[in-house]
Amino acid sequence: MSLEDKAKATAKNIEGKAQEALGNVTGDPQDQAEGKAKQAESKVRHTVENVKDEVKKKLD
Repeated sequence: MSLEDKAKATAKNIEGKAQEALGNVTGDPQDQAEGKAKQAESKVRHTVENVKDEVKKKLD
């Protein structure tokens, strides 16, 4: 996983957790949902990068 892509995915996860927490505090279901969506996007990004790493290892 490239360091830049990993950092972006981690930042997206942190952003999502913060937004979800804000939604929990304010009772805003839209913020909660958007925060969870950002966390899911981060998880997908990490998975894609991990697959790319595994493919690269097998090709090398």
